[in-house]
Amino acid sequence: MLLEVIATTLQEAKTAARHGADRIELVTALTEGGLTPSIGTTASVLEQVDIPVRIMVRPHSRGFVYDADDLQVMRREIRHIRHAGGSEIVLGVLRADRTIDTDSLEELLAEAEGMKVTFHRAFDEVPNQLEALRTLTRYPQITDVLTSGGRATALDGAEQLYHLHREAAATSIQLLAGSGLSATNAASFMRQTGIHRLHVGTAVRTGGQALAAIEPERVATIRELMLKRTFGADGYSFRL
Repeated sequence: MLLEVIATTLQEAKTAARHGADRIELVTALTEGGLTPSIGTTASVLEQVDIPVRIMVRPHSRGFVYDADDLQVMRREIRHIRHAGGSEIVLGVLRADRTIDTDSLEELLAEAEGMKVTFHRAFDEVPNQLEALRTLTRYPQITDVLTSGGRATALDGAEQLYHLHREAAATSIQLLAGSGLSATNAASFMRQTGIHRLHVGTAVRTGGQALAAIEPERVATIRELMLKRTFGADGYSFRL
């Protein structure tokens, strides 16, 4: 089980950590899908939060196809994160045909040697997610794939997530389900898919608004729901 909470400030990261988050995804510009946070925010969170922190490496919100200048910036961001004490990052790179850009990925992973990596929701744009997952298993640094099953929300992509989860079970990669999950649907989602690793952002914010503050009670409620799960692998709703 893992509850990952998106934070955009030091205070948000502290709040999430105190009230049940297992890990923080640190970003800025949440309304744009998350971009690389400032180095000051990054260093402060790493210094003052005692749970794992994965830091977004995304230079802009114009998609996930990056040119040489973008990659130079991303490599430099990774170096800054390492210098600040970070050892976990989030990234994703695609080719123009929306397949995984393995050349660029390998370049970034070389810069991030020794770091743990989440491949983010760029994964939801690939045409064949099972094939893409198999590609990512070639890279031991990639421990997580954040996905909604190629749909707008994880609820809509539940059946695909079930199949991806089964595919990933024999690999070193674990699925992290995100988008649209909340206290009202987390239990049924976990029961349907077998995925007990959730990524939440607006669900733990006041009014479900991206620019609102994190509410401690919302984090604690989702955490409690996850702890209370009572079903096993044979409780999955979808069947191969």
